[in-house]
Amino acid sequence: MGSAPVRRFVIGTAGHIDHGKTALVKALTGVDTDRWEEEKRRGITIDLGFAPLPLGDGLDASVVDVPGHEGFVKNMLAGATGIDVALLVVAADEGIMPQTEEHLAILELLGIARGIPVLTKRDLVDADWLALVATELSARLDRSPIAWQPPLAVSALTGDGLRELRARLAAAAADLGERPEADLFRLPIDRVFAVAGAGTVVTGSTWSGTVAVGETVRLLPVDREVRVRSIETHGSSAERALPGRRTALALVGVARDELERGHVAVTGEGWAATTTLDVALEMLAGARKPVGARTRIRVHLGTAEVLARVAQVRAIAPGARAMARLLLERPLVARAGDRFVIRSFSPVTTIGGGIVLDPFPPKRPRVSERGIGMDRPPGERLARLVEEAGLTGIRRGDLPVRLGILPADGNDVVAAAGKGVIETGDILVARRAIAQAVERGAALVAAHHEAHPLDPGVSLQGLRAELAAPEAVVAIVVDHGVKKQAFELGEGGAVLRRPGWRGALAAKAEDAGGRLARRLAEARWQIPTVAELEREFSDPAVPALLAHLAREGQLERVDQERYAVKPALEEFRQALEQALAELGTATPAQFRDRLGLTRKYLIPLLEWADRRGITYRRGDTRVLSSRA
Repeated sequence: MGSAPVRRFVIGTAGHIDHGKTALVKALTGVDTDRWEEEKRRGITIDLGFAPLPLGDGLDASVVDVPGHEGFVKNMLAGATGIDVALLVVAADEGIMPQTEEHLAILELLGIARGIPVLTKRDLVDADWLALVATELSARLDRSPIAWQPPLAVSALTGDGLRELRARLAAAAADLGERPEADLFRLPIDRVFAVAGAGTVVTGSTWSGTVAVGETVRLLPVDREVRVRSIETHGSSAERALPGRRTALALVGVARDELERGHVAVTGEGWAATTTLDVALEMLAGARKPVGARTRIRVHLGTAEVLARVAQVRAIAPGARAMARLLLERPLVARAGDRFVIRSFSPVTTIGGGIVLDPFPPKRPRVSERGIGMDRPPGERLARLVEEAGLTGIRRGDLPVRLGILPADGNDVVAAAGKGVIETGDILVARRAIAQAVERGAALVAAHHEAHPLDPGVSLQGLRAELAAPEAVVAIVVDHGVKKQAFELGEGGAVLRRPGWRGALAAKAEDAGGRLARRLAEARWQIPTVAELEREFSDPAVPALLAHLAREGQLERVDQERYAVKPALEEFRQALEQALAELGTATPAQFRDRLGLTRKYLIPLLEWADRRGITYRRGDTRVLSSRA
């Protein structure tokens, strides 16, 4: 029997500066997460720290230790994204402090599901004071949407409470849903460095999916495909990166200075950097002022921090919610359903957060009119996106990113979108858009017949240019149009024409075409130009009719200005071959004397013979071609 699978999850600390987060992590894991000399000298955590925490019984946690100093909240945000269980650390001798509130708000905005409030430094206070601080903390957490356990007092110095904390973490992990491996791989990068023999190494918490050694990942927003040379988790080699784990990827094909915190490693379709997000925003009740159109903010999504402007909203008051569009000053990578935090531009404080509704919104309609809130079922949201996309449609492979669904759920979501969505190839397009395109195609055909009454119809290339749609969508427009009898295919499927148009064309050709053909037969080698025939017959349809007769095989085009009947051209070919058989070579003047033609008629016919391979030029003379 094989061993039970290991369940993996990420624990993140949060709390005020000097409340004992790093000491707690070291007491739990044995790892000092203060990596930098400056951190040790100043006694504070400046950047993110990481440590493994085996909990037994198939539970394996990664701990992210974040800085508590207000000047390093952006580093805290980079670590807080992607955690499964939060440890809200509050020093028992001080209680709730300003950064406690800000970190708690960030955890709530990021949608962290579960947490354990930890009262550290219990060895410094008596029981009465500890009970008072615990009561105050419980009262605050009762208002939180996070499922907080009762506060637990611990001492990193004496070890009191650590065993119970480990037990609580194990219990919390048992209630967590598994992060599916059958998802798109995504690793928001929080550190980049170079290692001799390994090359460029990136680290982060694997949000979703898996990738194996030897496979490729795409780095965004640099948009580079690179190979994974090796994988480590907390210093141990691994063959595959798994969701819910701290992961280091050694990459081949990218330099260390090309990457930075905020970049992302991904696999699969649909990913792209974006500079526009449609979002649902939520302002903190304690925000100093409303956010309105053109307000400049800082957006923290994953490990990225990007400046942005708020658009398509009047004002969102503190404590209020609204849909808005964010115009980003630098590209980032997002997926529908992602949570993010916003901070004011200056002074820099946390003021709210939200959920990404669409990482690639169209210019119109406004986000408030789109009906794509995350409270709506994915099938309904897909139907709206497809409707907005018109004939461009939505690629099937983009659905996991655009809707925030698992790749395996694509079929069910498409089915739930209803009959208003048509699938053609790998493109989803709205039935209404197809119907409107059929109407446009019918109008295009009608206008073409009106302007060119003897032309066989509109070429398929002309329809493609009119619709500016993918080839698969054009094909389904044609199919629907033919079924609806809006038009029909002609000329072996090469053109679209009005149903029954062939009869009208044949009638016209039989009348005027017959007279044209007789005129050209009488002309023999003295071929009139198209313009001369148009004046002679006083009929603007002459060019189209000549082209039609050529397609029907009655005429042959001599050059851009002339058509001739085929028997006349055959006679000219025979006369030419006979003359050259006798003369060997001949100049135009010699042909003129022998055939009795002026240069006006002779030269076009000689050039026709050259193009047909009957003759070829040698200087100013012509000789028979070897292919003749």
